[in-house]
Amino acid sequence: MYIIVGLGNPGKQYENTRHNIGFDVIDRLADKENIAVLEKKHKAIIGKGMIAGEKCILAKPQTFMNLSGESVRELVDYYKIDETSELIVISDDISLDVGQLRVRKKGSAGGHNGLKNIIAHLGHENFIRIRMGVGEKPASYDLADYVLGHFTGEERKKMDEAADRAADAIRLIFTKDVDAAMNQFNQKK
Repeated sequence: MYIIVGLGNPGKQYENTRHNIGFDVIDRLADKENIAVLEKKHKAIIGKGMIAGEKCILAKPQTFMNLSGESVRELVDYYKIDETSELIVISDDISLDVGQLRVRKKGSAGGHNGLKNIIAHLGHENFIRIRMGVGEKPASYDLADYVLGHFTGEERKKMDEAADRAADAIRLIFTKDVDAAMNQFNQKK
């Protein structure tokens, strides 16, 4: 069984912001795979289903970004998964161009507070993550304002395409492995 966690902030005011791209990918995946993500459990909204023949839980933590680890810890403990191989976390990344993906088996938080909190709650950084490029913060912007800001029309189009590619990467992880997904999706466009 896999747990796929998309990071974001709950609430209407955060919908379609750069920081909520993890939620967007979960919504996209849920639509494509016909999984209803409606159940409130483990400090998250979750849905259970099958993707590429694998049982999975789709989760959108409702703790706000900086406390995402609380929800992830509860999910991992309750479903007794191996978080090093059966947990996939989707987050935004300002060091990648808009629409670029980066699949990793492990790694640091890279300054991302949601990932930092997950690492703190798990006690290690050895879990699969898909980082979604949202573009570099312009010099004149405050970081929080930038990541909580909305995409332009052109950026949104690129991010929708990237969300589809992220869903494809997850399917490839399930049918082959993380290395295959890294080889196929970690290329600059």
